[in-house]
This record gives sequence, C-alpha cells and structure tokens, in this order.
Amino acid sequence: MSKVSYYTPEGLKKLRDELNQLKDVERPKASQAIAEARDKGDLSENAEYDAAKEAQGLLEMKISKLEEVVANARVIDESQLDTSKVLVHSHVKIKNKTNGAEMNYKLVAQSEADLKSGKISVDSPIGKGLLGKKVGDTAEIEVPNGTVKFEVIEIWRE
Repeated sequence: MSKVSYYTPEGLKKLRDELNQLKDVERPKASQAIAEARDKGDLSENAEYDAAKEAQGLLEMKISKLEEVVANARVIDESQLDTSKVLVHSHVKIKNKTNGAEMNYKLVAQSEADLKSGKISVDSPIGKGLLGKKVGDTAEIEVPNGTVKFEVIEIWRE
C-alpha cells in the first residue's frame, strides 16, 4: 500500500537527485563490478561475484523503494497552509509544561527530518502529538520516559 508523503520543493528535489545518483552512477558501477568478477573465472567458487550480485540486489531494492517514495510524493504550497492548527510543514513554537523550555520546530516528512535544523518528522511521537493542535492547546506526548506535556504557543509559516 502506497503512502503519500508531503514535501517541500527542496526536499523533493533532494530525493530525485539521490534517485538519479543511484540510477546513473551507482547502478553502472554495480554492473561493472559484476562483469569484472565474472571475468575472473568459475562462478560457482567466485565469492567476489556473489558479493557483487548481492550488492546489486540491495541497490535495486533501494532504487525501487525510492522510486515509490518519489511517485507518492506531493509538494505542499506553504502559502496555502492553515495557520490556525498544526499541520505538516507548519512551524510551531511549543513550551514544555514541566520545565518551561520553549522550542521551535517545523513538521516535515520523515525523509526531510533533521533535528539540528529544527525539522521533526510528522511520524515522530512529538510530530504526531502536535498535529491538529491549535494555539493554547496542550499535547500530551508519550515518550520513553513517560508522558510529556507541551503547550502550543505559536503556529506560523515562512
């Protein structure tokens, strides 16, 4: 079953670039490695050939999965986002009600998540807990240490 994911234009371009790299550079390298191993003699006792075939199979599986992700990717027009509630591609400022810490995040697709740059996946526990919340709402989110309560302070788009 295909899962639709929402991306920024930059995120989708990054996925397509990775797919093109795998198809245009890595696939020919894998074929060349198989050809070189085949030229070394008896295939029944050729570990190098077996390793090259296995690597090619893993590469083809990765290409197939990435093609499916790209085929089911949708680009979101961020200017049309509803800022009254937290959605994918929303920027959100939240406050930890236990320790008072405030954090800013942007909710993005799994493959675009990067905590260092403040992007969290909508599939993460915090991302799931925040979806649909409005300013002033409290999200109770289950984490490994128990339940954490976050208050939604602000929602915006760039």
